[in-house]
Amino acid sequence: MTPSRTFVRVFATAFLGSAVLLPVGRAEVKVTPVFGDHMVLQREMATPIYGTAEAGEQVTVKFRDQEKTTTAGADGKWVVKLDKLKVGGPDELTIGTLTIKDVLVGDVWIGSGQSNMEIASKGFMAGDPVLAKIVADGPYPQLRIFSTRGKKIWEEATPQTLEYFSALLFSFGLPLQKEIGVPVGLMSPAVGGTPSGYWLSEEAYRSDAACKAAAEKFAQTYDFDAAKAKYDRDLADWKAAAEAAKSDGKPAPRGPNAPAKAGESTGKIGNLYEAHVRPMVGFGIRGVLWDQGEAGTAITGVDQYTLMGALIRGWRQEWGQNEFPFLYVEKPSGEGCAWDPTDPVTNKASPFAPLPAQVPPLIAGLYRETHIRIMQYPQTAMVTSSDLGNMTHPTNKSGYGLRAARVALGMVYGRKIEIYGPLYASHQIEGDKVRIRFSHTGQGLAAPQAQKLQGFAIAGEDQKFVWGDAVIDGDSVIVSSASVPKPAAVRYAWSQQIPWANLFNKDGLPAPAFRTDAWER
Repeated sequence: MTPSRTFVRVFATAFLGSAVLLPVGRAEVKVTPVFGDHMVLQREMATPIYGTAEAGEQVTVKFRDQEKTTTAGADGKWVVKLDKLKVGGPDELTIGTLTIKDVLVGDVWIGSGQSNMEIASKGFMAGDPVLAKIVADGPYPQLRIFSTRGKKIWEEATPQTLEYFSALLFSFGLPLQKEIGVPVGLMSPAVGGTPSGYWLSEEAYRSDAACKAAAEKFAQTYDFDAAKAKYDRDLADWKAAAEAAKSDGKPAPRGPNAPAKAGESTGKIGNLYEAHVRPMVGFGIRGVLWDQGEAGTAITGVDQYTLMGALIRGWRQEWGQNEFPFLYVEKPSGEGCAWDPTDPVTNKASPFAPLPAQVPPLIAGLYRETHIRIMQYPQTAMVTSSDLGNMTHPTNKSGYGLRAARVALGMVYGRKIEIYGPLYASHQIEGDKVRIRFSHTGQGLAAPQAQKLQGFAIAGEDQKFVWGDAVIDGDSVIVSSASVPKPAAVRYAWSQQIPWANLFNKDGLPAPAFRTDAWER
């Protein structure tokens, strides 16, 4: 996969919205906080600079040897596009009488999502010595950071500023910057505990055919009135329990969640997009790194795969930069074994374990499959995390960031490195065996450390899965079982916790979960 290099017209009108405005020269000429000292402008594109002014007022923008003049429209909005910029800096950008200093030209990446993207380095450094060291080793003059929470300003990447910036996005941006050798700007709109349904515009959601179809299908079997009646009963029980806890001096239990109609949410669809992303829309970027999924979509009947398709399409359309690369971190975090448990990237992986006595049921793998499927969208790549640290908030953010940088280098920057473990490509039934073929086999298929290959379940038409015997044969795995003479399907790593699934390529990357069937149980 290679990123699109064709950029289309940027609609700056989406950028201004409710953002805080900074005066430039005359009080009527304004730009938003994404333009400020220490910023990074995106290279190799017609770079938009924009803001508001009094209707009809002329606005002049100067950068390097370029000077562009435009006139604010009747709505007061103005935009100029600088000719494609070459890497370099620092330089000064002037807009009217304002001078923005220490401007670099390189690549800009946005990191968005919930807490695993939001939490600052300070929260992880005690458990991640690699992160602690790279923070302390700053400053990094070619790295600049911008958060949408708090001060909303560009800052230089110093040990002091990095402690309060996204641990994951910094751990991604620093190795990326060192490898590509150009300035990198990191922008971090992220809020903990938030669902994906709040991170796309309401228009993008309402106009998405796939989301509409999913909601309509769900509505066919969804009884909202029954769900509301159950909620009312649960709410009454909770109120009684809360009063009892209060009388005993104990904290109240968590209350029930109110239901919403199919295709709707009890919260405001798009509210976080408007607050944190909309002010960035139109600013030149190289791509997006996304880490969210634990909080789901918060939209009844619309799953994460479907909603993320609408989000990705919506962001790209509203940005006006064609199909910019969209990377996302696999969910659930961790839960699998590693090729090399001593590697600092994967040393928090789950220890390799024997197979469980019973093959997990279908539902055990659906959550994992839903997130893996997101990589099917164009110009989208998954940051494999099953062999990284687990827990809700994995402590080895340096490992997560380095893995994400590896994916970006291979997918976006064309480096000749493997970015995935073996991916299911096809299967063929050969008598009493099933041959599974893979792409991204890299240097070859293998199980780590002389372990016996395992994690494959096999079933006949009766849909009763048993653990299968698996053997590597070139770029394929052959699966069989004496108890399944006529196999019909194979599943691999079909659960949330998968320390027993150990198919890798020799590049050290694990195979994501897959199934060859579409059975409903």
